[in-house]
Amino acid sequence: MTRILANYTASISELKKSPSSIIENANGESIAILNHNQPSAYLVPSETYEKMIEIIDEYYLIQKVKERLDYKDSDLIEVSLDEL
Repeated sequence: MTRILANYTASISELKKSPSSIIENANGESIAILNHNQPSAYLVPSETYEKMIEIIDEYYLIQKVKERLDYKDSDLIEVSLDEL
């Protein structure tokens, strides 16, 4: 059985008939769009989507910072801020 990761669901047919009412009835929460009772897509509010993208971007930035902090190269020259 497939897990549905939303409190609200709608079939593709329902979504075609009345997308605005489905979005309105979800009260700002995500909606699982079902095809033959299986989730085929999630309809996510724009604010939630933007926050998700921000979190993902920050995660990749943190990974890049960690990678660069761990980078060791004999050609690197350490310089203090005072020397700049």
